[in-house]
Amino acid sequence: MTSPADRTVSGLPRLDVLKALGDNTRYAISVELAASPVPLATAELAERLDLHPNTVRPHLERMRDVGLVDVEVDARGEVGRPQHRYSPSAGAPSFGFEPPVMPMLAGAMVQVARSVGGSADDAAAAGRAQGRADADRYAAAPSALEALVAELDRLGFDPAVSDGDDADTAVVAFGRCPFGDLPSIDTDLVCGLHRGLIEGFVEQMGDAEIREFCTAAHRHPCRVAVATR
Repeated sequence: MTSPADRTVSGLPRLDVLKALGDNTRYAISVELAASPVPLATAELAERLDLHPNTVRPHLERMRDVGLVDVEVDARGEVGRPQHRYSPSAGAPSFGFEPPVMPMLAGAMVQVARSVGGSADDAAAAGRAQGRADADRYAAAPSALEALVAELDRLGFDPAVSDGDDADTAVVAFGRCPFGDLPSIDTDLVCGLHRGLIEGFVEQMGDAEIREFCTAAHRHPCRVAVATR
């Protein structure tokens, strides 16, 4: 017979998970990571929890040892000092923020679209309709650009804004692609969907236009140039 200590939670040792999450700080860290659409650095977690980074760091190490978090190295950090960013592991509790069925459902929908011969243009058309609907929640935003950056951040693209070639153009780079987390990815379909989302969103906002949308196939990948009107 399996003892309580030998049982697992999503593949992780049950007793180790309970001990780790029994600490208030580690529980708070787990909730923040589960709620975030992008991996978080130690300093970001510390700021959100109003703690010193040196307080948060050993808790993250303990959580990694147990298997509750995954860590990745962010080369965009300071020269010679890449940041470590943390996200919930596959077996970590979701705390209701991301039902485990959603990645499976998204992957299945990509497979369905591929099986019926759906093209990048078909995906873009669906994305435009969704983008226009999403823009409605930003009716009070100061500009389409600010609203777009906020929406991309909400969706987990980790956007970064820089100046474009013209004075009225801004470039929004995508630091992360949440579509890349799908178990089976079709880049034509998901990039078409993403392009459509942005085009519909900006069109609905009304005070800007898309000058260029670049995917991984371009010289300057994964970014969009937005011009104000």
